[in-house]
Amino acid sequence: QVQLVESGGGLVQPGGSLRLSCAASMFALDYYAIGWFRQAPGKEREAVSCISADNGDTYYAESGKGRFTISKDIAKHTVYLQMNSLKPEDTAVYYCAGRLRVGIASCSPNRYDFWGQGTQVTVSS
Repeated sequence: QVQLVESGGGLVQPGGSLRLSCAASMFALDYYAIGWFRQAPGKEREAVSCISADNGDTYYAESGKGRFTISKDIAKHTVYLQMNSLKPEDTAVYYCAGRLRVGIASCSPNRYDFWGQGTQVTVSS
């Protein structure tokens, strides 16, 4: 069964950096679009960044443009989210999710078929 496992979250001071990892098992990343999403307490789940199966298309939410970078290592079956210049408003549980399509589907959460368990990111001094 396909599975995604996130790691790399933690507590970081404002202005700091984290790299989140999303490890895929039982499927090849070059057939799936993968997205990073987040959910803060009391808020709806929102898109952070997505990457198409063929790496031809990426999406970044306005909140992360210029600060976040999504990348994929096919050989390691892992998708990364590098987050720099973190702000307190980035605090949330971060999830990665996949869909068996090439395209990112506008990075809309309801278009993604399976999800990891999430990793907590807390930005605080």
